[in-house]
Amino acid sequence: MAPHGWAQALGTVLAGLLAMGAVAALGLWAAGAADLPEGAFPRVVTATVVTAAGGAVDFSGHAGGLAGTRAGLTVMPLSVTLTGALVIGWAFLRPLRHRAVAGTAELAGWAGRIAALWLLALLALAFAARQTFEVSLGEGLLDDLGEIFGLSPRVGFTTDVPLTLLFGLLWLAGVLALALLVAPGAPLPGRLLRFRATVRPAAYAMAVLLLACVGVGVVIGLVVAATRGHPARTFAVLLLGLPNVMWLAFTLGLGATWDGRVEGPFGLPMPRLLDEVLRTPDVSALNLRTLAEHDGRVWWLVAVDAVLVLTAAAVPAARSPARTPAWRHAVHLAVALALTVLTVCLVGRVSAYYGLSVLGIGDLGGALSGELFLRPRAWTAAGLAFLWGLVAGFLGALLVRWARRRHGQGRERER
Repeated sequence: MAPHGWAQALGTVLAGLLAMGAVAALGLWAAGAADLPEGAFPRVVTATVVTAAGGAVDFSGHAGGLAGTRAGLTVMPLSVTLTGALVIGWAFLRPLRHRAVAGTAELAGWAGRIAALWLLALLALAFAARQTFEVSLGEGLLDDLGEIFGLSPRVGFTTDVPLTLLFGLLWLAGVLALALLVAPGAPLPGRLLRFRATVRPAAYAMAVLLLACVGVGVVIGLVVAATRGHPARTFAVLLLGLPNVMWLAFTLGLGATWDGRVEGPFGLPMPRLLDEVLRTPDVSALNLRTLAEHDGRVWWLVAVDAVLVLTAAAVPAARSPARTPAWRHAVHLAVALALTVLTVCLVGRVSAYYGLSVLGIGDLGGALSGELFLRPRAWTAAGLAFLWGLVAGFLGALLVRWARRRHGQGRERER
């Protein structure tokens, strides 16, 4: 019997989903979602897990014959996503440990078992993630109109099952491929062994870099929760969107620009500084310059990024043969960093909209309509990341070469 069969595949899928569900439930509870009406909390947790795994959730609304509602939300809770990716990636590689080579058929069969059970689990979650809510019209004139015309606005969400299965399968394939690519001890098919010394060190360095950003965010979040009050709100951000915040900040430190706008009751689960920059009548550019107009301390992001990227550059240089030219390290890191930033731009987009109209009169203001979006200038960000990678990769290679030379001289003196 194969050491990684159906039982192990089921354990992998269940471990990933349970970890994602636990993080999502704790984060939503900290955000106050446990008080949602009509016993909606479990379904909201399920929908959060679905979106974290790449699924598609559709929103709809109804307010009677004389009113209409529109709603939409596109956001990936990356704390939940990262948790699932780490657990599933670890469980996928565990039966393959202590091996240098694995056959293509063996890897495909093991991944196929996980994928089949993953699709079944996603299908069940997709049908469970359905709920509607009644929206209060508040007090005053709108409430009076609601009573006169029988307006009872409701919004709800359902999952797009085909898209959820498609994107969920792509998400899983990406997680398994990255696990094989990043993990230093993961076995590869014989035909791909030549990439172990070229692609894997840079890929591993990017994984370390992203996790380091999240680690810094955890420390900052715990300090904020302990010193500035509102611990529940802080823990909600940590458990739902910490990578969203930290990876955005990382790209800003590289010089990237994001376009965005905040209007109405919506708020970004991010520092108030970002909300101040984006809450304008028109679309705003979010970058170091616009942030510095409100708080000059944001320039420290450049210094932090320089330390993180240079440290990440030293990782593949230290794991590569000593004879590898510095320019080759620079190119490898530049490509890896550019692809990493493109990925962050892809998964870090945010878009939310809600509007209620009565008697055909536009979207009502106040708490009954709002818009939020944040989208990157992806190719500019990738180009800047490529330049950072070239410089940091070259300097990192020189730094490792110098350290090796000093270490060699020290050993000679000991002899």
